[in-house]
Amino acid sequence: MSGPILRMLQLLELLQATGMRSRGELAERLGVDERTVRRYVGHLREMEIPVETIRGRHGGYQIAVGLRMPPLMLSEDEAVAVVLGLLHAQSVPGSSTTAMQTAMSKVRRSLPTESARKLDVLLRTTDFADAREAAVPAAGILLTVADAIHQRHPLALRYRDGSGQPSNRTVHPYDLIAYSGRWYVIALDSDSDAEKTFRLDRITSARAVPGTFTAPPREQRGVSRLIDGFVGADYAWHVVLRVHASQERIRDHQPTSIARIEKLSDANTDDEPTWQRIDINAERLEWLPPVIAALDCPVIVDQPTELGTLIADVAARLLTIAAPS
Repeated sequence: MSGPILRMLQLLELLQATGMRSRGELAERLGVDERTVRRYVGHLREMEIPVETIRGRHGGYQIAVGLRMPPLMLSEDEAVAVVLGLLHAQSVPGSSTTAMQTAMSKVRRSLPTESARKLDVLLRTTDFADAREAAVPAAGILLTVADAIHQRHPLALRYRDGSGQPSNRTVHPYDLIAYSGRWYVIALDSDSDAEKTFRLDRITSARAVPGTFTAPPREQRGVSRLIDGFVGADYAWHVVLRVHASQERIRDHQPTSIARIEKLSDANTDDEPTWQRIDINAERLEWLPPVIAALDCPVIVDQPTELGTLIADVAARLLTIAAPS
């Protein structure tokens, strides 16, 4: 875009961002004189954008309440946040699917061609595993990862693990999944030649590198692969419980990404209380006693013995707190 057109659009963005702005402030922000600001305002009014003049010593310009929305100017970060927000809103019962799709089309049209293409690739590539809205990571990284999955290009990542330790990785990414409030990419790590799961909010930079790769068959990938990786992760503790409750009740407190459930006794339906075996791999045990108590049903701790000791200690502390002084 030419300089005057770009500055006029910047003027529109400034007026949309806040309320009234003085002519002098606008001139300073745009790098022009006040006469040019008046000319730009005139052009906006010719486009039927309702710009009001506020007269007086502290006057200036502001956008009036109009019948039509002014043109959108969105960065990639803003566009990704808006589109993902619309997708989440569309999953809410009672929402207007037509309105969401129309709004999404308008957002796409507001973007440069390459940004719109990357956004379309993101929507086609991502598995949205549940209805929970995931926090949006940096748009540049998210779009780069999605494009690499689509194009089957390796990625050079700068990554930090859960303890904050940084590392450089070259990976072959093939699944992008939004699950339980976070974004994950499943990829083959070239250094270890092993499949690994990376959290996108821990990727500090991502860059496509030359080359291509072949992804595993679709039936060997996807959300179930991610959940199996969570449940089977090699953590410090392997917890085994026996719980007399329905699977539905247990799942209210233990999602599929944390616990495996196996029915130990017969019941007509999964909703009937019966004995179930629960297997949990955990890095720490401290969070388990309140979860077990919240089940409000018979529970037997098979292993580890340290969990039984911890539950007894917590119960003793609670009794002390509850007892009158």
